[in-house]
Amino acid sequence: MSKLPEMLTIGQVAERSGVPHTALRFYEERGLIHSERTAGNQRRYPRSVLRRLAFIRTAQRVGLSLEDVHDALAALPDNRTPTKSDWSRLSTNWQAELDARIDALIRLRDRLTSCIGCGCLSLRSCTLHNFDDEQASDGPGAPKLKPASEGGT
Repeated sequence: MSKLPEMLTIGQVAERSGVPHTALRFYEERGLIHSERTAGNQRRYPRSVLRRLAFIRTAQRVGLSLEDVHDALAALPDNRTPTKSDWSRLSTNWQAELDARIDALIRLRDRLTSCIGCGCLSLRSCTLHNFDDEQASDGPGAPKLKPASEGGT
């Protein structure tokens, strides 16, 4: 059995991870992964980058932004590869945010259900098109821009 290489080319990382070359370069530019350069200026990644990529992709699948992922990875000591316990700790911190997103989607779904069939998409009354309009009771248009004689401010 041959020993696995400690450093991988960008092609090897792309093949083994399923992450395209372009995404690898993008992740590197954003500081999510790191490579070393050869004398010929070619990227070489440590094998541990595969686990880091799995962490990034999984976090994205649950709806986290790359900024959230970057912050989580930056919090790890010495920029190390996340462990199972890291994921457990970090995912616990993300649960409140995910719960808020789920609640927002449920509210959106419920509004959508009540809107199906009317087809109005009214700027005055549609809760989907004019989401949470705080000035709806002031009437149509831009009430703050109306002259004082017409009821504006």
